[in-house]
Amino acid sequence: MALSKRLKNIQKDLDLEKQYDLSEAIQTVKKNATAKFDESIDIIFNLNVNPKHQDQNIREVVGMPEGLGKEVRVAVIAKSDKHEAATKAGAERVGAEDLVDEIKQGKIDFDFCIATPDMMAKVGQLGKVLGPKGLMPNPKLGSVTPDVAKAVENAKKGQVELKVDKFGIIHVSIAKASFDEAKIKNNFDALYSAIKNAKPTGVKGTYIKSAFIGSTMGPSVEISLSSLN
Repeated sequence: MALSKRLKNIQKDLDLEKQYDLSEAIQTVKKNATAKFDESIDIIFNLNVNPKHQDQNIREVVGMPEGLGKEVRVAVIAKSDKHEAATKAGAERVGAEDLVDEIKQGKIDFDFCIATPDMMAKVGQLGKVLGPKGLMPNPKLGSVTPDVAKAVENAKKGQVELKVDKFGIIHVSIAKASFDEAKIKNNFDALYSAIKNAKPTGVKGTYIKSAFIGSTMGPSVEISLSSLN
């Protein structure tokens, strides 16, 4: 696909072979996020893992200390005794079997779905609807829990899912280009720490092979891993 004139002009001033320390990389990406909307800041980690092995199939949720710069609409599927707590915590949609039925009919006006363990027999019926959208509640991701208030609060603050693809790559958006450098760095640090802590015991040799930062409509630059350590 041909590069746009805007992207060609940006790349003229970039050394795409260079590895940038984190601060310089953030500054460079922010400078070049010149689209007419508030671009997302994306991070890509290339890991030395083989997701075909169950113990190397990384999947968990990381809270972003500075948020993600967007509203997160939350649905909670729980019995009536949990409804008040979920609503007070800020959930937009709260219900039990009635909410399950609405979702079955295609009413999916939320970005995150939480369920209590005692509702999972009903929620299991939503796999074909919520699964393809990445919205299916999952205990590993903290979205199947009896503590609905805490789960709603965490979702509202902003969190990203670490999920390694079949090539060993994790790709997530951690901020908006309008965030100042310190906020982007704080979110990056939370992500980087979580990825390091998620290192599978079966991985031998180098674990993190490379890391890149870019924006939705801008070029990516490589981050010097030695600058992170």
